Amino acid sequence: MRTALALTAGLGLAVPLVQGRAVVTRADIEDCLTSAGVPIDVKGSADWQRDAAPFNLRVPFTPVAISVPTTVKHIQKSVLCGKKLGVKVTAKSGGHSYASLGFGGEDGHLVVELDRMTNVTVDAENIATVQPGTRLGHLATELYTKYGRAVAHGTCPGVGISGHFLHGGFGFSSHKHGLAVDQVVGATVVLADGSVVEASEKENADLFWGLRGAGSNFGIVASWRLRTFEAPKTLTWFGVSLGWNSSTAVAGLEALECYARNVMPAELNFRVSDYERGKPGIEGLFYGTDAEMRAAIAPLLASAAPLANVTDSHTVDWLGAAVHYSFYDTIDWLTPSPQETFYSKSLTLKGLSGKSAQNFVDYWFNNATQVTERNWWFQLDMHGGANSAVTQLTSSSATSYAHRDKLYIIQFYDRVSEGVYPTGGQSFLDGWVDAVTKPLKADSWGMYINYADTQLDRATAQRVYYGDNLPRLQQLKAKYDPSELFYYPQSVQPAKKRHH
Repeated sequence: MRTALALTAGLGLAVPLVQGRAVVTRADIEDCLTSAGVPIDVKGSADWQRDAAPFNLRVPFTPVAISVPTTVKHIQKSVLCGKKLGVKVTAKSGGHSYASLGFGGEDGHLVVELDRMTNVTVDAENIATVQPGTRLGHLATELYTKYGRAVAHGTCPGVGISGHFLHGGFGFSSHKHGLAVDQVVGATVVLADGSVVEASEKENADLFWGLRGAGSNFGIVASWRLRTFEAPKTLTWFGVSLGWNSSTAVAGLEALECYARNVMPAELNFRVSDYERGKPGIEGLFYGTDAEMRAAIAPLLASAAPLANVTDSHTVDWLGAAVHYSFYDTIDWLTPSPQETFYSKSLTLKGLSGKSAQNFVDYWFNNATQVTERNWWFQLDMHGGANSAVTQLTSSSATSYAHRDKLYIIQFYDRVSEGVYPTGGQSFLDGWVDAVTKPLKADSWGMYINYADTQLDRATAQRVYYGDNLPRLQQLKAKYDPSELFYYPQSVQPAKKRHH
């Protein structure tokens, strides 16, 4: 039976977790943690205020307690306290989840705040050992400045490594080097029974498979081991003004699809985006010089956007590229990202042409451009294709990441600058996604959990996030967390036992 925990107003007390069990209070949980030597945030303290603050202000949740481990044993003891007292346990690495899943996606979880664990080292085999609270900007900085190394990952410096890597991890190096999850060669994991195990291709291989795409369902990663590559010295970031409008965008998208599927070189990483209500552009990163970049994109621009022009480009090193696409001056972050108030959705698509492309464009120019009171945008990332490492690096069954057959990942984002998100405002992006998917077969598209959608019920979330991998994931859940200690509203449900 799923347990539910609610906080009593004003007192911060918990109602009974399971029928017939004595009431568990915050004091009970904190006493268990402190007796085990686990550091905690004191309710009302500055640390509590920081660690309990969500990235997305639209979906705040209140933890029943926050442990702040600095060792693997602290993580282990936190899990054991939650298990003993019947409290759901949720790991929080960077706290950047769009649905506040680092708080469990609901009130009353024991949050294991990992962001004091940020050490990064690289051994003689160029394998990085990384603690689970490391943020992407700190990871990139440490690897580059101390070792001249790099791994593929996303662009936001405040994103925690663990949530990002556990569910895929796409960024401007993925077309060349694969997803963040493809860099993982091993992990130390605390399971729901409090045991600590190693996961790799040779140890607990089933768990290792599950961790790499759906990992938040099976345990808390206490240490990562990542394969690194030599950080490139020459990269060119660039921007392109496409000049599309409602009459030309469908043809542009169809030409884009042909290029991305068949021609786009591995060295090229880019997205089509619109941050200015109907003024789309390309932003990208090329592994090479400016001249090489222009030669690589010339066939695309000739076919998809004859009126396009390169508006900006600059050749930098690896860290310079990371800083540029962070949109901040520095990226060596040890603290959370600035908060926002927003709703987001995603799509993973095998392509975008025909009726689906027409619906996308019609909604874009006829509906979205009329929404002027909020700051909305979309990013259509080149994810797959013949030369993409995402599709070439491993087979679709080698990890539990379910979208390797998809050409695109689209992120839709709708933000308010101040105040609260409007009641019913979600219908704007819901309508856009519905328009795109209406002509498509149900098994031809999905969604990306790192852009978590709060409107999805559990059954739908499991289907669109995990696709054909879901039955195997449910079997793993039944093996490693049958009581759902690591529950959240969109988590994988354990497979039901068969009765003979």
